[in-house]
Amino acid sequence: MPNPQFLVLFGSQTGTAQDVSERLGREARRRRLGCRVQALDSYPVVNLINEPLVIFVCATAGQGDPPDNMKNFWRFIFRKNLPTTALCQMEFAVLGLGDSSYTKFNFVAKKLHRRLLQLGGSALLPVCLGDDQHELGLPSKFTLLFLQEAPRVGSEGQRVAHPRSQEPPSESKPFLAPMISNQRVTGPSHFQDVRLIEFDISGSGISFAAGDVVLIQPSNSAAHVQQFCQVLGLDPDQLFTLQPREPDVSCPTRLPQPCSMRHLVSHYLDIASVPRRSFFELLACLSLHELEREKLLEFSSAQGQEELFEYCNRPRRTILEVLCDFPHTAAAIPPDYLLDLIPAIRPRAFSIASSMLAHPSRLQILVAVVQFQTRLKEPRRGLCSSWLASLDPGQGPVRVPLWVRPGSLAFPETPDTPVIMVGPGTGVAPFRAAIQERVAQGQTRNFLFFGCRRRDQDFYWEAEWQELEMRDCLTLVPAFSREQEQKVYVQHRLRELGSLVWELLDCQATPSPCQRTSWRP
Repeated sequence: MPNPQFLVLFGSQTGTAQDVSERLGREARRRRLGCRVQALDSYPVVNLINEPLVIFVCATAGQGDPPDNMKNFWRFIFRKNLPTTALCQMEFAVLGLGDSSYTKFNFVAKKLHRRLLQLGGSALLPVCLGDDQHELGLPSKFTLLFLQEAPRVGSEGQRVAHPRSQEPPSESKPFLAPMISNQRVTGPSHFQDVRLIEFDISGSGISFAAGDVVLIQPSNSAAHVQQFCQVLGLDPDQLFTLQPREPDVSCPTRLPQPCSMRHLVSHYLDIASVPRRSFFELLACLSLHELEREKLLEFSSAQGQEELFEYCNRPRRTILEVLCDFPHTAAAIPPDYLLDLIPAIRPRAFSIASSMLAHPSRLQILVAVVQFQTRLKEPRRGLCSSWLASLDPGQGPVRVPLWVRPGSLAFPETPDTPVIMVGPGTGVAPFRAAIQERVAQGQTRNFLFFGCRRRDQDFYWEAEWQELEMRDCLTLVPAFSREQEQKVYVQHRLRELGSLVWELLDCQATPSPCQRTSWRP
């Protein structure tokens, strides 16, 4: 499959627009995208009708004049006889480089954007206006307007789907599901903490089938939120309203208005993620400390990528830890740039491990708590799994924002079709849902190959499988890799017993009616 291609065309008077364009080209090639960079007047403008994706980078010269190397293009593009559908196949974006101290600030970029729309082009985003007067060249996407009054009780809250709502829960309106239980299902001496977590979804409008997944929106730990606010000198209880700088930009639906700094950091900013190169680029622009800024620029340069990998990617250093390593820069970050600098927390998907036919109004998941060691002193922890493990419904009500979407794992609709399932470790979760669903429908020809380390440590749902075997609803083939001198894995059991299973199914000669399904976490 060929790499995606696009074109960057620039109009530059002093070289700034050319430099920005060439930087875009380098970034595109680093991401394995095909990219051509040309001055506007060196490009055969009649070929523009054949370009699917174009980025225009334009300076404004004098009193609203186009740069010298785009004047021919400018005269052509404003011909009155050009048809209004001339660029109907083209998607485009316009970046203007100007100076707001001039009356006709970014006049060329604004006028070009309107003209491309008139000729049928499709804008990928509103015209972007760089300002040489701004300390960073480009303003922040949002402005935080701090409120003077004291926080009011109930003034903020997550936008959620209410019980009995006609709309099913979604990412913009998740359901706050009460957590019923949070039980460790691995032995105390087992190396990994695995949890069976159950939620009450009564009145949510949520429905699901075997193979579907639940998405959970996690939060940062209270300790990390406090540390972040201290490093940046932020008041966690400070209220603010969020306002976009551009009219076509919407505020994040997950943030209430007004919002507290604590809510923003707890529920939205992914301070526990590993930062990308662009994080260091923007942080360098924000830095007022000479030594720290020099190091940040090195990390964001092409020559510094190996050192950046060793500092950040290999040990999985987080955004919060990087900010702690650059304290003078962190303390000087304007709050307006927090949403530009730090990405939003993304929801995590988990296979649903229960069936509504067996557990009405309940949803269960099997969660392996992610924790591992790198050369850093503090262990690395998965944000969502660690957050879920920390919640204790026995200490008081706990609600978790979630919603459901269809999964990619499909099971046969015909009731008499036998199913062979292979699910090692926590990968068995969706098969438990399938087995519960099939047994409730009277489908007994279920074959499960399950693998774990030790019977007494991580044999998930052992009693449930045994009870189903006694009822002739399940044939279980376990493999315990650490209970004997020679390791035995699921694939060994498949080779040993695979032919026997086919004989039991009575379909050795015609295997097409049987469905085999495998899943790994």
